[in-house]
Amino acid sequence: MLFSYNWLKDYLKGKTPTPQKLAEILTRHSFEVESVVKKGNDFVLDIDVLSNRAPDCLSHLGIAREIAAILNSELQSPDSKFKEDKKLKARNFVSIEVKNKADCPRYSAKVISGVRVKSAPGWIQERLRACGLQPINNIVDITNYVMLETGQPIHAFDLDKVGKKIVVRRARKGERIKALDDKTYNLDGDILVIADSKRPIAIAGIKGGERTGIDSKTKKIVVEAANFNQKVVRQGSKKLKLRTDASWRFENGLTPELVDLAQERVAFLIQKIAEGKVAQGLVDFYPKKILPKKINLDLNYVERLLGIKVSKNKVKNILQKLGFKVTETRPPQLKVEVPTRRLDISIQEDLIEEIGRIIGFQNIPSIFPQAALISPKKNEELFWQRNIKNILKEAGFSEVYNYSFMGDKEKGIFGRRKHNLIELANPMSSFNKYLRPSLISNLLRNIKDNLKYFDQIKLFELGKVFIKKQNLWERKMLTGILTREGIKDEGFYELKGIVDSLLAKLGIADVWYDDYRQTPEYSEAEIWHPQKSAEIKSNGEEIGFLGEIHPKVTEILDIKERVFVFDVSFEKLLKLASEEQVYQPISAYPAAIRDLAILVPQGTKVVEILNKMNIGGGKLVRDIDLFDVYSGEGIPQGKENFAFHIIYQARDRTLSSKEIDKVHQRITETLEENPAWEVRR
Repeated sequence: MLFSYNWLKDYLKGKTPTPQKLAEILTRHSFEVESVVKKGNDFVLDIDVLSNRAPDCLSHLGIAREIAAILNSELQSPDSKFKEDKKLKARNFVSIEVKNKADCPRYSAKVISGVRVKSAPGWIQERLRACGLQPINNIVDITNYVMLETGQPIHAFDLDKVGKKIVVRRARKGERIKALDDKTYNLDGDILVIADSKRPIAIAGIKGGERTGIDSKTKKIVVEAANFNQKVVRQGSKKLKLRTDASWRFENGLTPELVDLAQERVAFLIQKIAEGKVAQGLVDFYPKKILPKKINLDLNYVERLLGIKVSKNKVKNILQKLGFKVTETRPPQLKVEVPTRRLDISIQEDLIEEIGRIIGFQNIPSIFPQAALISPKKNEELFWQRNIKNILKEAGFSEVYNYSFMGDKEKGIFGRRKHNLIELANPMSSFNKYLRPSLISNLLRNIKDNLKYFDQIKLFELGKVFIKKQNLWERKMLTGILTREGIKDEGFYELKGIVDSLLAKLGIADVWYDDYRQTPEYSEAEIWHPQKSAEIKSNGEEIGFLGEIHPKVTEILDIKERVFVFDVSFEKLLKLASEEQVYQPISAYPAAIRDLAILVPQGTKVVEILNKMNIGGGKLVRDIDLFDVYSGEGIPQGKENFAFHIIYQARDRTLSSKEIDKVHQRITETLEENPAWEVRR
């Protein structure tokens, strides 16, 4: 907004800094001054008033008050004393009706008769031009002058053209008005208007109407000073694409209390310049008076928040210069009454900010806060989360983050126990109607979406699943999924090796695999292949599951390849994981590999064979790898051939052929204790 330097000087006692120096002071303490331009005998300051300060500083008086507080000088209020003609009563000339007090909290009218409409004095015209407004006549120029001075928009109507009643209401559909800019505007129910008994005479808070405008024949005027709802004004201004100095001020919010100052100042100037007679009284609609807020200010808190000691007298002086009323209560408290124009002040921190900026933030020394450097407590959950993610990343897996929901299609697979499924009250879509009871559902969707682009997919997710028991029960799970083009049974053993590696790196020992049996808390038994799944156990406790997804499930989801999954409780991993691992040196003695093939009935689980082989081999068996499964030509019907590499190695010596033969024979005998199994020689 543009401000006249000479005008601002009128309100300040004592010497005023040069325009450039004043611009620096305002920029440092209040608002940025974007430019200082010489205009005739004046200087024009373009000050960027922030929206929170628009209610009190979109005016010369407001900026002058800021300058006076910063310079610690006195503010000189403009003269507004006028004489009322006791023979004339304002209420006899005009009445006011406001249809909705929410749209118009206050509306006042001052009646002035016997005015002489002519050109305004040169000093008013000069100041209006400096602020970007064109002079029109003395009455209109005075209303604009007072708006720039006080911040309160003012409008003058020709009383003879208005009639005896002013109505503030919403426009009716189809109503139109020709405004003072010679343009005609179509109105509707979103727009607030000032009307006489028949039709609109002004667009409230935005623009006056041409029909009731001031001209050379005007003798009696009614001066409007009102307070309109800022949202209604903004809405009307936007709809009509009409923004004015008045609408700009109303949109930012004004106090209804500003009306009195503006009416008194207008009456004084019109009486002085246009020789008008001011009717006694003010026709005023003001059903709910706005009272000033009162805030308790703790002086000790001022010191703590600013970081410097500010004396009580200095605090009082700063606030009083800014227009606050300050009274002392019990030390160290002050009671501060906030002027109604300061809509931005509501708590004591706001007051402390005012104190700080007037002192000057550049004058507050920078002091590093004192703090003890204390190592944070280790977050075990985050630590092991990061470890697990790094281990799986090194194994070639990619992490995914899925929504915690699933849809109707997945419900048919994973929601067999419907009483355990939690339905959302307001789902985002049909694909997100239920809280997921398992991470597997969304990982399978990821597999389906990505198989068209990749030959091999290895994904994992670490997240929460939700089951309804007596109340909502949630737990954190770690789930990995593996598939590739043409994958067969080796996928199970590949994933088992990854799980073994993961658990070993987490320091979890005594890991073994057992027959898969559905547990009461687990509701997805139907998704696993019955012959190719196993429980993962440690220390006698089940910690998760490993297996192939049932072909019926992949068929429903339109996944062409076989899919293998591990699903482990993260909370159980957290209890078992350990950073302390016993160092196991690599044996300095060579290993020997022997192959063993065994014929077993179809459906026999590999874990059963492995358990028997480990029992028979004892400590000299370092590792056993399944490298082939065959059930084709040459194999009896109903049978399968499993082929294993058995790695023999001792830690303290080189094994002889006789020792290896003896252990190998013991493994064979242990396996053949089952009459349905045959070791092939």
